[in-house]
Amino acid sequence: MKDNALLVLFFIAMMITGPAAWITHLVRCFTEEQWGFLIGGAIFFPVAIVHGIGIWFGAW
Repeated sequence: MKDNALLVLFFIAMMITGPAAWITHLVRCFTEEQWGFLIGGAIFFPVAIVHGIGIWFGAW
């Protein structure tokens, strides 16, 4: 039972993290006028999620 609770917690965290990182990517690309990267993130959404998380941790 405890393993299932941890799995559910991880799933909920991923369901919140993905869209939040995607929105961060959108806001950053709009404010910095990075149109090519914005289109790239729209076509292949994992790029947008990785970019959004990278912004959070200061990699970009």
